[in-house]
Amino acid sequence: MLRLKSIGFGLVTILLGIGSAGAAAPKPNLPAGSIYVSLGSSFAAGPGITSLAADSPARCGQSNDNYPRQLAKALDLTLVDRSCGGATTVDVLQSGPLGQPPQVDGLTPETRLVTVTIGGNDIRYMADLAAGVCRSHPEVLAEAARARACATAVDFVLDRAFAKTADNLRAIAIEVRRRSKHARLVFVDYVTVLPPGPPCAALMVSDADAEELRGRAARLARLTETVAKEFGADLIKASELTRNHDACAADPWTAGFVRVSSPWGPVSFHPRLPAMSAIATALEKKLRE
Repeated sequence: MLRLKSIGFGLVTILLGIGSAGAAAPKPNLPAGSIYVSLGSSFAAGPGITSLAADSPARCGQSNDNYPRQLAKALDLTLVDRSCGGATTVDVLQSGPLGQPPQVDGLTPETRLVTVTIGGNDIRYMADLAAGVCRSHPEVLAEAARARACATAVDFVLDRAFAKTADNLRAIAIEVRRRSKHARLVFVDYVTVLPPGPPCAALMVSDADAEELRGRAARLARLTETVAKEFGADLIKASELTRNHDACAADPWTAGFVRVSSPWGPVSFHPRLPAMSAIATALEKKLRE
C-alpha cells in the first residue's frame, strides 16, 4: 500500500520520470469486456442523479447514470467504479476518513482504461461554496447543516493544499502506470459550477466568494491538465464542456444551492445528468479516435 507520508518531493520526482517513460506506449484498444476503473470524487460518482447504483458503497452515492457507467454501457466495458462522494486524493491512494479501501486497489494488470476526477475536496471547493452560503444566507441552512458549513477549517492554507494535491495527482498517475501498465489513463476535470460574472440568486454566495472560488476551480483545472501532459495521459476538459451550462445559465447542467435535499434529488453545486452525459459522450469520442 502506498503511504503518502513517506513520499517526499525527491521520490515523487524520481517516480515521475518512471511514469513519464511509459507515456510513449501505444494506446490500447478497448474490445468489449475490457476492464475500466473509475477513480474520483462525487463529480465522478454522481450523487443525486437518477437512481443509486445497487453496487454503490453506502457512503459513496454512485449513480446508475454517472459518466463512468454511461461510458461502460456505451462501449460494453466491465466497470470497476471506485468513485466516492467526499473523496480526496488521499482516499484514492490510501484508506481515508470515508472508511473505504484505497481506490487504487481496484487497479489490476488486466485494467485497460482508468479515468480520474479528483482534487476538488482537497482544495475545499465544495466545502467553501457551502461556507459562502453560510456567510451570505445562514437562514436558509438547517441547524445541523449550518454547523457544518460555518465551521472554520483548521490549518487550511490554499497554496499548501494545492502543492499537496499536485504531488498526489502525480502519485495517482504513477500508481496507475505501476499497477496497470497497459491501461489508457484519462483525467477528467471538474464541471463548471460558477458563472463568469456575478453569481445569480440560485448560488446564494457573495460576489467576492464566487470570484475567489472561480479562480480556485480554474487553478485546479490547470493543475489537472499539467499532470495529464506530464504523464502522456488523455484529458477531458469537463470544465469547458459545461462552461455555458453553469448553475446560473439558462440551461444549467449543475445545481445551485439546494434548500431541501432528498435522498435522490439534486445535490448543491454538483453535476446534473446532462453534464454526466456530455462527459460520457466526450470520453467515448476520445476513446474511439
